[in-house]
Amino acid sequence: MSVKLRLARRGRKKMAMYDIVVADARAPRDGRFIERVGTYNPNTNPASVELQNGRALHWLLVGAQPTDTVRSILSHKGVMFEKHLAVGVRKGAMTQEEANAKLEAWVADKANKVETSAGNLADAAAADKKARLEAEGKVRAARQDAINAKAATAAAEVAAINEARANAEVVAAAAIAAANQTEPAAVAAVVEPTTEPAPAAEVAVEAVPVVEAPVAEVVVEEVPVAAVVEETPIAETPTVAEAPVEEAPVA
Repeated sequence: MSVKLRLARRGRKKMAMYDIVVADARAPRDGRFIERVGTYNPNTNPASVELQNGRALHWLLVGAQPTDTVRSILSHKGVMFEKHLAVGVRKGAMTQEEANAKLEAWVADKANKVETSAGNLADAAAADKKARLEAEGKVRAARQDAINAKAATAAAEVAAINEARANAEVVAAAAIAAANQTEPAAVAAVVEPTTEPAPAAEVAVEAVPVVEAPVAEVVVEEVPVAAVVEETPIAETPTVAEAPVEEAPVA
């Protein structure tokens, strides 16, 4: 049976966490496993790893093959270096005390590197935050400058309108004063009305003589009636002769 050290996914959606397990190579990824030797959480910065180094080393020494991701994790935690030292002790290349000293030196050096890396990450995060704050400050300042410029432009326009209005009022007042100076009599007549009424004008009416026109006399001549109407003789109508009436014999 081929045994592997690999990751088994767990956790909620978009917040995945993994278990470092020892499982049969033919089993599903998230299926049955033989033993769980640690956990891996990539959601933190830096990623957090909890590992049972002794159990992981045991399975490596008995032939379990890690996946690429698990191999990187084991190398980061020093398990792969510990396996190398254990193989050297087994072959007699070094003693166990020498192997332990080398392992302690490696662990101390790794801790310093991790601490330095964490400090660099913190410095980088602080620098990034500072840069973002400065950028936001510049944007805010530019926005405020634009608002101030717009307000100044509006104030200048209002001042220009008020000045033009004041100039127009001055010109109108000057025109009215000039008109008052050119026509003082008319203005005085309008301003100071006379208290005594003017005497009414007397109109002399002359009598017009009446001329009588002569009336023309019309002469009417008398016309004799006999001359106008002539007697017309009346013709007598002949009398119709009466026919004798014959008496019919009585049967």
